[in-house]
Amino acid sequence: MGIVDSFRDELKTRNFSIYGQWIGVLCIFLCIALGIANIFHASLVIIFSIICLVCGLIIIFIEIPFLLRICPLTDRFATFIRMFNNNLPRSGVYGVMAVVQYVSCAIQVTSLVAAAVFLTLASLCYLFAAIRGQEFTGSSTLGGAGIARAIL
Repeated sequence: MGIVDSFRDELKTRNFSIYGQWIGVLCIFLCIALGIANIFHASLVIIFSIICLVCGLIIIFIEIPFLLRICPLTDRFATFIRMFNNNLPRSGVYGVMAVVQYVSCAIQVTSLVAAAVFLTLASLCYLFAAIRGQEFTGSSTLGGAGIARAIL
């Protein structure tokens, strides 16, 4: 079974936490790329681009828990990341990150709004999973639920 087949099977489960996790992985790339792209503005947008970069790095550890094992991190940071091992806390952290990026539009509308939109989508997926009572399920393609549970 290939990665594409595994990904397709995960999408068929109708589990919103898996949808949220995949959108979260997309958010990693968007936040880092758009954070770097917008850091060259000569306005207060620089602050929001740095925040976007930091959010991208935090999302890496939230969505790919295997990295908690292989990267040297402080216990305090690892404990902070472990707080987001359920749907509702993940929805909240993505929602807060999205609101921060939407606030950047008050200064100047930039491509950071794309990061805000995808952060909102991830937040909504995790919120729908929590409302529907779906248990958090990690993508097997991104390390699997077994690895995620062993680390968390």
